[in-house]
Amino acid sequence: MRGSRLLSILMTLQTRGRTTAEALAAQFEVSVRTIYRDIDQLSAADVPVYADRGPGGGFQLLDGYRTRLTGLSPAEAETLFLAGLPGPAAELGLAEVMAAAELKLTAALPEKTRSGARRIAARFHLDPVDWFRSAESASLLPTLAKAVWNETIVEIRYRRGDGSVARRLKPLGLVLKAGTWYCVAAVGEPRDAPLRTYRVGSILELTPTDKRFERPKDFDLVRYWTASIRAYEVGVYRGRATLRVSRLGRERLDPLGTAVQQAARETARPAGIRGWIEVTIPIESLDQAALDLLRLGSEVEIMKPIALRRRIVRLAQEIGRRNG
Repeated sequence: MRGSRLLSILMTLQTRGRTTAEALAAQFEVSVRTIYRDIDQLSAADVPVYADRGPGGGFQLLDGYRTRLTGLSPAEAETLFLAGLPGPAAELGLAEVMAAAELKLTAALPEKTRSGARRIAARFHLDPVDWFRSAESASLLPTLAKAVWNETIVEIRYRRGDGSVARRLKPLGLVLKAGTWYCVAAVGEPRDAPLRTYRVGSILELTPTDKRFERPKDFDLVRYWTASIRAYEVGVYRGRATLRVSRLGRERLDPLGTAVQQAARETARPAGIRGWIEVTIPIESLDQAALDLLRLGSEVEIMKPIALRRRIVRLAQEIGRRNG
């Protein structure tokens, strides 16, 4: 355990630069005293670590010092190869870079670990795109990725409804979800500009600029994205509907999303008809709920709201007239 922590401390100092004992102690969940002992151990192993005292001080490696990639356990090395998504890397313009990095990583590993890593790459493939869909075309993605990396402002024209709007963005990060790329960006010039999420495939025009912006030091892309999608999923449901569904109808509710699945499980009770249950689920709107529940066909009966029941009846009658 200690050997693994010593290597992790070395890698942390190499990648982050100067770091305090308190920060290292918090990261590795040990005491500050333990960190000091670990630093002494690294120094005894001829690793050039030195300490700066006072405010702004901390531990730091001698300028120019680099260690070779060693000490990876077989499981750690194999896991790294699961991160190789050739499709997204190519869309970002990084396919050749990723291939070169994998080649260097493979060359740096011991033979036994190398063969295990090759087995991982040969036996597992990650496909982030849903069934019956292809990855959304994002020809502007490499240019946008460069702006994210270099922290430079971009000007875009973005599709909205039947028209478009112009925006000046400080792009902070890119997210791939279900085969679709999204850009998280601050909008406008103020330092406290609001954060928004833009679908990259809906950007009609993109003009990079040479003007740099200061990235917020406390911005965490993963935390922001997780909070924003939860808020969206909660906010999209504006009402509730009570249904009677058959066994098949319950299965057909599953594609409507996790929130619907969970609500159906929590509210299920016998409906008085053999094999049928009564459930209450969240809905977006009457129109959207009517379209969604038509997928259940004759395996559902709408109990309330009555307006939703009438909306489905009208849709069914219209379908009958057009196809009768």
